[in-house]
Amino acid sequence: MLDTKQNIGDFTAPQALDPWKGIKRIAREEYFTSGHRTCQGCESAQVMRLLAKAAGPRTIVLGSTGCMYVANTSYYCTPWALPWMHTQLGSSGSAAVGTAAGLQALMRKGKMTKEPINVIGVCGDGGGADMGLSAISAAMLHSEYNLLIMMYDNESYANTDIQTSGSSPYGSHTSFSPPGKAHRIMNKHWKKNTAAMIAAGHPECKYVATVVSTNPLDTLNAVRRALSIGGPTFIHSLDPCPKGWDYDPRYSHEIGELAVATGIWPLYEIEDRKIKLYGETKRIAEGKLKRKPVEDYLMRQGRFAHFNKDDIAYVQAKVDAMWQSWVIPGVLPFAAADGAAGTK
Repeated sequence: MLDTKQNIGDFTAPQALDPWKGIKRIAREEYFTSGHRTCQGCESAQVMRLLAKAAGPRTIVLGSTGCMYVANTSYYCTPWALPWMHTQLGSSGSAAVGTAAGLQALMRKGKMTKEPINVIGVCGDGGGADMGLSAISAAMLHSEYNLLIMMYDNESYANTDIQTSGSSPYGSHTSFSPPGKAHRIMNKHWKKNTAAMIAAGHPECKYVATVVSTNPLDTLNAVRRALSIGGPTFIHSLDPCPKGWDYDPRYSHEIGELAVATGIWPLYEIEDRKIKLYGETKRIAEGKLKRKPVEDYLMRQGRFAHFNKDDIAYVQAKVDAMWQSWVIPGVLPFAAADGAAGTK
């Protein structure tokens, strides 16, 4: 519903979308429906459904190559009940800026009715955290355009047979990092902190959030806030993937919950340079809830089946350090030096 105080003739204004307070307030209309070919238990499909529902009908979706392109564009069939366009793997940021700029030009010339239209660029972690990072970074500089980049992160190049990405967690078994007798741990890098990087490095970006679709109401409202605040925004969604993570599809919801409960995936939002933790993450930070051991999360997935006790202890130590030493858990991976301002 448009805010009556908003100047509808101002095509630079975002669509006014109030948060939904409780599940009974959620709109019934669906704009991502049947007709897709995603894997059973695919959380990314759920993210697309929530994204479309939160944005509403006055929306254009731009999907870069990835799981959500291939699975959602069967011949003569698509689940999108919104205008949708495919773009190249690393071009979600470019496509979003170009679309927003094109809409402005058409409205300015009187070739379109002047009205708020949501522009959303969708990309996976391969197309967002890796190949498309520079385009997304450039998009975040354009404060004159209203757009949202939604990165669905299944922690691999899942569309092309589960290759390692910058978001693949330490030690995970991918087709590019299979454990062997000589080297049990092949992927030795820690997961790229994409959302925090976008927030810290782009002063024009008014809103950044992390979400997981196992908290659907929070995900819906994060999208609505991103589309309401104005300017370029970014949301990073962790999406459990039965095929790439090697677990029974029925457990996608539980895996997502465990990622948050173990502290591996902190939930936060940064609005106008101010950060707040939310949901279970907030309760953990406040000491109202104890973090579960990372083993509960890791050992539910076949991609970590080769881990021994030392590997689990290493991951646990890294997560503990994030919660005990970082300036803000999950966001700022720094501890103040001795004697420096802000030392705990």
